[in-house]
Amino acid sequence: MTANTATSTMRELLFEIGAEEIPASYIEPALTSMAARAARKLKELGLAHGDIETYGTPRRLTLAIRALQNRQPDRHQEHIGPSKAAGIDGEGRMTKAALGFARSHGLQAEELQVVNTAKGEYLMATEDIKGQESRVLLPALLESLVRETVFPKSMRWGDSTLSFARPIQWLLALYDGEVLPLHIENIPCGARSRGHRFLAPQPFAVTGLDAYLQELSSRFVLVDIAARREKVKAEVRRAVHEQVPLADAQAVLHEGLVDIVTNLVEYPYPICGRFDEKFLQLPSEVLITSMREHQKYFPVKDAAGNLLPYFVAVNNTNVADRQLAASGHERVLRARLEDALFFFNEDRTRPLASRCQDLDGIVFQQKLGTMQAKMERISTLAARMAQQLAPEQEEAARRAAQLAKADLLTSMVGEFPSLQGIMGRVYARHDGEGEVVALAIAEHYMPLRAGEAVPSSLLGALVGLADRMDTLVGCFAIGEKPTGNKDAFGLRRQALGLINIIRRQELSLSLRELAQAALALYSDLPGDKSTCVDEVLNFIRLRFENEEIAEGRPQELVEAATAARFDDICDCLLRIKALGELQKEEDFRVLAASFKRIRNIVKDNRATDIKPELFTEEAEHGLYAALNELRQKSQPLLAAAKYRQALGAMLLIKEPVDRFFDQVMVMAEDQQQRQNRLNLLTALKAMILQVADIAKMNVEEH
Repeated sequence: MTANTATSTMRELLFEIGAEEIPASYIEPALTSMAARAARKLKELGLAHGDIETYGTPRRLTLAIRALQNRQPDRHQEHIGPSKAAGIDGEGRMTKAALGFARSHGLQAEELQVVNTAKGEYLMATEDIKGQESRVLLPALLESLVRETVFPKSMRWGDSTLSFARPIQWLLALYDGEVLPLHIENIPCGARSRGHRFLAPQPFAVTGLDAYLQELSSRFVLVDIAARREKVKAEVRRAVHEQVPLADAQAVLHEGLVDIVTNLVEYPYPICGRFDEKFLQLPSEVLITSMREHQKYFPVKDAAGNLLPYFVAVNNTNVADRQLAASGHERVLRARLEDALFFFNEDRTRPLASRCQDLDGIVFQQKLGTMQAKMERISTLAARMAQQLAPEQEEAARRAAQLAKADLLTSMVGEFPSLQGIMGRVYARHDGEGEVVALAIAEHYMPLRAGEAVPSSLLGALVGLADRMDTLVGCFAIGEKPTGNKDAFGLRRQALGLINIIRRQELSLSLRELAQAALALYSDLPGDKSTCVDEVLNFIRLRFENEEIAEGRPQELVEAATAARFDDICDCLLRIKALGELQKEEDFRVLAASFKRIRNIVKDNRATDIKPELFTEEAEHGLYAALNELRQKSQPLLAAAKYRQALGAMLLIKEPVDRFFDQVMVMAEDQQQRQNRLNLLTALKAMILQVADIAKMNVEEH
């Protein structure tokens, strides 16, 4: 399909969906989705455009394009139809197939052309399609943006069949300053928007994007999310500066909370309040959780990072009596903090360790037993790893794992689930447990999400690894494997956490041995578990490869290392690094060419037993001698994980391999000779595979 190149006039599009208050977390994903779908649909229509801008508040989702092509270009389109043999009979007359093809494109049969294609001669219909004006095409496009926007939860209202996050109240759609003929369900489209719900609720006329932005700003609506976000931070800082009588006081501007608050308001009005200093005896995490997660308040700290008895709430309306507004927020927060203080004091009347016996009342998974059984398994696994990596910490590792889940039974974690692990650390310290044990209890949950910090302590890492491997092996053993979007136990996240703990802590351990040990602790599971360990390792390997590739490592490099073996993640990383350093060097190309040649010959042969007495050619003796010399030189290097030097030593095989292929017929008629020669090459292949499967890498042979 071709199009003319005549330049069309560019016009401005402005589209606003006005609604009841949309949840804060829905707004930006919806705008991103709308922009992407609009770009795709405009491309399909052949309409050129400039940048797609999006704006949003709790009451509106807005899409704007300052330069959108005024009409589609005219197009000359070619359609290939039936073959000439099927379309024209032996007497030169058009067949029914040709007539039907012509008719489907509005042509007479004699207007069809015969063209040569890669498949032979075919009939072709050509048509000139006149481009439509954008104002004709846009209503359907905009309606599809409304109907196709997906939210975590949607609703219907009245007798409408439309599903949306919240009931739509108005629609504004202007193209080149004129209202588009758009009507969705019972909602007409116009040229009017609305200001702040309480401060400027009257509708107002809109003529274009710049006027729209200016008019909303004058009506207490900052529709630009980035500008509103900066305004939130500036106003919160100002409130602390003006209302907290301490020179070094500053708001804790947690980015996640800033994002939420930004999309809770159309214009930020901060209120600074305070709470009783007695609540400062609560752990800082409890105070922050109460303020940030439950009330969306910003905590306040001093220059040393200590929390102060102040907070900042951000309202959507300007209240004349700020003291009255602050007292309302203070009452709400006081109730929460009173509960927290009561729970905190009650929890400390009982040692954390005494709660372990009650974990049998919490089900981990119906087929996998209780949390008490899980605790016993991970304590065994953690102690096993400690015995291998840090024997002096074996008992501490066992103790940390035994206490790791005990805080699930505390009132504080029952009220604030996000504090699991954190409260365990607090209560362990209160009970006199060692600091390394207390820290491990908190850290074994880390990282909670991709990109977050991993445990800083070895014990935290070991307990975290044991916990994750226990979950992975158990779920795979009972068939609870992730499929598509289904991942009920977050196994992908568990695998990524395991990988990143090992990487950041640089722990050299066998994943296979750890998985086998974890599986052995599930002694009473029914069914065949023979493939479970291999499935778990493959699952972890795929996550590892994705992580490495996402961080910029070439895919072929990563897969070459993991294809050779994937058991010790740190060892795999060293091999990837060695391959990356050598990949572009001429010597490496020599080694890769020899390896590929060997691999193509031996194919699936696995035997490596060699009988020198069967050699009949000098080249066989030479290659065998090179193999023995390679073993002597490379084995110490491989044992020391000096993979770059080991690959260098493997260059010894280049000339003996060349002579072997020049002088020896590998596929000899004598079956014993043929197998012996294949085994010799297979042994060489096995040496190189101790580093990587170079056949997976794209290298030029010189």
